[in-house]
Amino acid sequence: MAPVSSYQPIEIKTIDGITIRGWFYGAERKGPAIIMTPGFNCVKEMLLPDLAETFQSQGYNALIYDPRSIGDSDGAPRNLIDPLQQAEDLADIVTHISGLPSVDPSQIILWGMSFGGTVSACAAAVDRRVKALVMVCPILSFIRPEKREKAFAQLIRDRVSQLRGNEPFSLPPFNSKGENPIGMAGSGGPGGLEAYGFMNAVIDRGAPNFRNLIALQTYQKLAMWAPKEALKLVDATPVMMVTPELDTMSPPEEQRAAFEGFQQAKRFFLAKGKGHLTVLSGDGSEEVIEAMGEFIRGGLFWGRWSDSLSL
Repeated sequence: MAPVSSYQPIEIKTIDGITIRGWFYGAERKGPAIIMTPGFNCVKEMLLPDLAETFQSQGYNALIYDPRSIGDSDGAPRNLIDPLQQAEDLADIVTHISGLPSVDPSQIILWGMSFGGTVSACAAAVDRRVKALVMVCPILSFIRPEKREKAFAQLIRDRVSQLRGNEPFSLPPFNSKGENPIGMAGSGGPGGLEAYGFMNAVIDRGAPNFRNLIALQTYQKLAMWAPKEALKLVDATPVMMVTPELDTMSPPEEQRAAFEGFQQAKRFFLAKGKGHLTVLSGDGSEEVIEAMGEFIRGGLFWGRWSDSLSL
C-alpha cells in the first residue's frame, strides 16, 4: 500500500524503445488513474506535484512525467517537441499504467495543462480506453500568418545545416522580450513576458533537468499539426475544459469555441481572475481544483455528465 503523498519513480517504454520517466503517486486501493501531461517544454516538477498529491489524497492514482526528449526522459534531439509523437506516447503510457496493481484499467483519465491539454485531447481522439479528459487552458493555435515565411525559411536553413553535419539549432521558447519566431502563446505581449519570467525561474524552483531551450525543428512539427481538426474525433469521451478568464497565452474565446464543438458529455469551468500560469496556484485555485475533482467523482464512469455546465 502506498502512503498518501508519496511517489515512486517510474520508467515506461514506448513502442519505439524510448524510456519515459516520471513519478507515480499510487492509491491505497485499486481505483482510477489520472495521467498528467505538462505544458510546452515543461517538466514534471513544474506546477504538477502538489496537484498529483491532491488527487492521490482523494483516492486516485496519479502520474506526472517528462515527455519524450524533455527532462529525465530519453529522446533525441533534445527538446524536440513533436505533439503527435507525444500523443502516441500517451497510448503507451496508458498501457503501462493500466497494468499496475493499484490501477483499475477501465478508469483511465487524461489530464493536461496548456500544450499538454491539447496533446492529451489528441491522444483521447484515438485511444478509446480513455474514459475522461480534463483540458486546462489548452493552446490551440501556434503560427501567426505574418510569421510564416521568415520562420519557415529558418527551418529549412537549419535542416540544410544538419545535413552538412552540424548540430540541430536550439533557442529559448521565449526571448527577453517575450517573443518567439512563430508568434505562439502570447508572443510579444503580456503572456510571452509572463512565460519568459516563469521559464527563467524554474531551475531555482527544484527542476534541475529543465532546459530552457527547444529544438528549432519543433516549429515544423507545430506547423503540420492540426489540433482543432483532431478535437473533432473526441466525440465520445466526457471532457472538462478549464479556461482562465485572464489567459493571455491562449485566448479564452478560442478555448470556449473549441469546447462548444464537443457534442458529448462535457463541462466548462471559467476560472475567474486567473491567468494561464496561475490557474492552479494562489487565490481561487482551490475552486478550480475542487471543480476538477467534482467532474471526476460525479459519476464520470456512469454517464451522469449529460449536459454542459458552465461555472
